[in-house]
Amino acid sequence: MQLNSDIAAIITGGASGLGAATAKRLASHGVKVAIFDMNEAVGQALASELGGVYCNVDVTSDEQVDAAFAKARAAVGQERILVNCAGTADAVKTASRDKKTGEIRPCAADRFDRIIQINLVGTFRCIAKSVAGMLTLALLADGDRGAIVNTASAAAQDGQAGQASYAASKAAIVGMTLPIARDLMDEGVRVNTIMPGLFGTPLLMGLPDNVKQALAASVPCPKRLGDPDEFAQAVEFLVTCGYMNAESIRVDGAIRMAPR
Repeated sequence: MQLNSDIAAIITGGASGLGAATAKRLASHGVKVAIFDMNEAVGQALASELGGVYCNVDVTSDEQVDAAFAKARAAVGQERILVNCAGTADAVKTASRDKKTGEIRPCAADRFDRIIQINLVGTFRCIAKSVAGMLTLALLADGDRGAIVNTASAAAQDGQAGQASYAASKAAIVGMTLPIARDLMDEGVRVNTIMPGLFGTPLLMGLPDNVKQALAASVPCPKRLGDPDEFAQAVEFLVTCGYMNAESIRVDGAIRMAPR
């Protein structure tokens, strides 16, 4: 798929971090972008900067996602590109022992489920609704009708202590990439997933300098945090290379996460 002003894209979690970098890179090629996010002030500002549209949406809500797709399509047209960056993390052990009292507490199942609902079900919800719109479009000259890029994590393959819910949600995104691509193999819609490592997102950049330096030093090569635009470059490749389908690729400087 060639990127130009005839193409519209939706980026979930697009107000900051990896999503914002992706929105900027796609817009630099003329793509009309719609940003799905819950941070209205930042999302509106970025959408205005890029000449796109901001949609305030919680990806766990069918009603909000439906309304956001309707708003986006009215503003920039039916999307041919969906990039799923919306997600969150949690840090809690499966069961833990209080250091003072010795009390043993299991992780509450609803806390685990919250991460699954946002990261996994939210991603699938947006895929299903986006594809339903993409299938109304004609095939492009290169045979593409649409392209979807999901965001998993290096934790999908080597999750750390306390990351059971997060790692499970991201591993499931990897796991559903191939069957969804097979669901859509006769429709001209390709589906790929990126597993990013340690990137210089607002969350990590807000950490103390010594922590950031230690994280950067843990990356084999290059010994630094990833630039969010490097994630966006991977998105651009997966969208524009028509032979990339059903793949889950790590973009992580060869890091393999330690147990903790």
